[in-house]
Amino acid sequence: MKTKKNWYDYLWIASLTYLILGFFNILFAWLGLICFFVPLIMAISGKDKTYCNKYCGRGQLFALIGGKFGLSRRKDVPKWLKSKYFRYGFLIFFFAMFFVMLFNTYLVFSGASDLKQVITLLWTFKLPWHWAYHGTIISNGVAQFAFGFYSVMLTSTVLGFITMVLFKPRSWCVYCPMGTMTQLICKAKHNN
Repeated sequence: MKTKKNWYDYLWIASLTYLILGFFNILFAWLGLICFFVPLIMAISGKDKTYCNKYCGRGQLFALIGGKFGLSRRKDVPKWLKSKYFRYGFLIFFFAMFFVMLFNTYLVFSGASDLKQVITLLWTFKLPWHWAYHGTIISNGVAQFAFGFYSVMLTSTVLGFITMVLFKPRSWCVYCPMGTMTQLICKAKHNN
């Protein structure tokens, strides 16, 4: 028997569209802030992990590619990847990289640095991405943030894809920084 699909069952399309749009015009990277703020707002407002469990388009995309299309080995995630030390360590590392991105954006806004039209994949590999931005009337700092943010989103997608292939389809969800943050918010709220 087929279960009825809800509108939010198709949010994987939004995740895929985001990645495609950012490939052609880097300013679309700003849309990714929705994936940053909505889970936090929902967790704070009492919806706990609803975003992760129901609305996360990236998790749905991994479930589709790894599950339905069979690109996952479907192996259990190793204990070290699930450990709070790894998850919190990855969250701290993720925040450090996010603040480096914000600092680079500040440097471009202040005129202390030029716009770098590159995507940094896995925080190491600089990929030229000059075709995705041709200037606007808006400050180059806006574009610098977009390049940095798209780097974060693309890197986390690549990490999710790698763990999806090696383990279960939604293995990324085990150590996703947004999931870890919403979990911390939920714990803090329920301990009060």
